[in-house]
Amino acid sequence: MLAQRTLKSITRAVGVGVHGGQRVELTLRPAPPDTGVIFRRTDLPKPVDIHARAHAVTDTRLATTLSPTGDPGGPKVKTVEHLLSACSGLGLDNLIVDITAEEVPILDGSAASFVFLLQSAGIQLQAAPKRFLRVVKPIEVREGEGVSLKWARLDPFEGYKLSFEIEFDHPAVNQTGQRVEFDMGSGLYKQQIARARTFGFTKDVEMMRSRGLALGGSMDNAIVMDDYKVLNSGGFRYDDEIVKHKILDAIGDLYLAGQPLLAAYSAFKSGHALNNQLVRAVLDDPSACELVSFDDVSQAPTGLADLAPAW
Repeated sequence: MLAQRTLKSITRAVGVGVHGGQRVELTLRPAPPDTGVIFRRTDLPKPVDIHARAHAVTDTRLATTLSPTGDPGGPKVKTVEHLLSACSGLGLDNLIVDITAEEVPILDGSAASFVFLLQSAGIQLQAAPKRFLRVVKPIEVREGEGVSLKWARLDPFEGYKLSFEIEFDHPAVNQTGQRVEFDMGSGLYKQQIARARTFGFTKDVEMMRSRGLALGGSMDNAIVMDDYKVLNSGGFRYDDEIVKHKILDAIGDLYLAGQPLLAAYSAFKSGHALNNQLVRAVLDDPSACELVSFDDVSQAPTGLADLAPAW
């Protein structure tokens, strides 16, 4: 049987939220089978559980924000996509995340620190079948027309692969790769995707901070570019780091389907909003997907049984 996975032990992290700039503590705990990922706001007078599900998304401006039952006026947990991307990349199904503020810490701006934390805690197989959401017909969402066109799409595929194309008219970005394909079954998430950092432009910083955003952002946790170049002393971590970060974000957003996907995701200039619309479109159409599990591990798509060692 291809089994569900949780953590073997508890692990913790401390950091700041990239937008709010507030200090926050995370405690990542093992969870029983079929729990999924639950964020628990322990700083509130009565702790509140927020399930990581597509219909709990209440805001997608610059990050993905969740609230209980999708209530925009309820307690929130923001910037969940990097941690969820790491969970997807390691094949984790069940996790409780105690959090002492409303925003997940940005750490180094990528998923690499979360991968390290999760692997340090150890990954435990559970006595329950891992369920996949298999996409059985194409689903696409689109926004805008002409030069403003953006789209995201899921197609049937017996595995999980992603392709993403960006289009930034910026000298530094133009010199890098702007299209990437990645197969999750390759087992190379940690090496090829997880270290890609979030990014921003100096011309946008003043506007964002006037709106109470990016208050915790710095060159320690983001790629920062002026009108011509990257300002970080080390430059890019990957030649195509910008588009790889968009794939990293998409993996986290798509994890909100509630189960790992069996599908091919492709996108052009997509972001958190379109990614969430795409997942909702699949979940809201019973003819678009089916739940499957694998009693025989050898029958599972190549690589998906070995996304991370379980020890």
